[in-house]
Amino acid sequence: MTAAPALATAATDLLIQLAIVFAAAKIAGEIVTRLGGVALVGELAVGAALGPHALGVIRDDPVLAVLAELGVVVLLFMVGLEMDFGQLRVVGARGAMVGAVGIVLPFVAGAGLMYLTGEPTPTALFVGTALVATSVGITARVLSELGLLGETESVIILAAAVVDDVLGLLVLAAVTAVGSGKVEPLSLAILLVETAVFIGVLLTMGRVAVRRHGHRVRHLRIAHGRLSFALLVCLVLAALAGVIGLAAIVGAFLAGLLVAELSTEERDLKHELEPIYTLLVPFFFVLTGARLDIAALLDPAALLLGVILTVLAVLTKLIGCGLAMWGTSLRSAVRVGTGMVPRGEVGLVVASLGLAAGVIDGALYGAALLMVAVTTLVAPFLLGPAFRFRALRAGG
Repeated sequence: MTAAPALATAATDLLIQLAIVFAAAKIAGEIVTRLGGVALVGELAVGAALGPHALGVIRDDPVLAVLAELGVVVLLFMVGLEMDFGQLRVVGARGAMVGAVGIVLPFVAGAGLMYLTGEPTPTALFVGTALVATSVGITARVLSELGLLGETESVIILAAAVVDDVLGLLVLAAVTAVGSGKVEPLSLAILLVETAVFIGVLLTMGRVAVRRHGHRVRHLRIAHGRLSFALLVCLVLAALAGVIGLAAIVGAFLAGLLVAELSTEERDLKHELEPIYTLLVPFFFVLTGARLDIAALLDPAALLLGVILTVLAVLTKLIGCGLAMWGTSLRSAVRVGTGMVPRGEVGLVVASLGLAAGVIDGALYGAALLMVAVTTLVAPFLLGPAFRFRALRAGG
């Protein structure tokens, strides 16, 4: 008899949390948008203010975490859906180069700084890893809100960010193994092969299968048959990516690319997905903000090191990714480098793992959080003017 009331109370508490997070996201997004910014800045800021490390209104709840994961999966699926595969194929090699080169310089700079300050090898490697991976979710949301997804530089940024994310996970796996004293080269090699096969099969045989048989979706008699098919592809590929050790967002992005091959359905699908996007995506950004430990950010011992790490994080992406854009214009190099700056949830995960393993201390953890917060929040303010500048010059 007592189980049912307890379950009802838990469900009510969860609904209250959902309502608070969603309302806070929409109100903060509306305010920031009216001030000329992009909604995600408001969502990140209100998450930090209401999160467990500040006012404590938003709790660290596993259900909210699942909704946040679904939100970023839907976001990357929508981004993939809006991508032109032909354009992506043209810039794919450039994107891969940007992603690969743009991961080396931040890692070397971060680890090198720690070595110079006398930190042990595992600590240096963790800090270097916290600087490497670009947040695909942050960059994709900014480009989408600014209406810039069709730009060539945007396609390069997203291709590079996916490559960056894959390589970042491989680096994290290796560094975690070093930190635990259990380095297994065979496991890393298997993960690399699985990744290559997963992406290669989807972009070759997967595309062929969708093109040849995708038209059958039109004959489904269930309500919203095309949407159901698209969501199924998204969830299956996101799950498969997770199974082989990749981020689910990689699978979701590739699912969007595949479903976009149903060219006659693309616009209708985006329209049908918009309510799901509106509901779920804000949870990801509010929860990302809520994970920021404001007290750790303001720790005096962490501030100076945090500023140095932030400068390194910004400059190394600009320089590394800019060098990978060699042969293009300086403007394109700056735009791509700027788009690769935000670290977002990736940096948070690395810092949290390092703290939990005892590899980094509270001061280094705070410094890493400051770097994540600043690089995440400055991206919308830097990307918009960079792209608008070209538009103004072209219009003039």
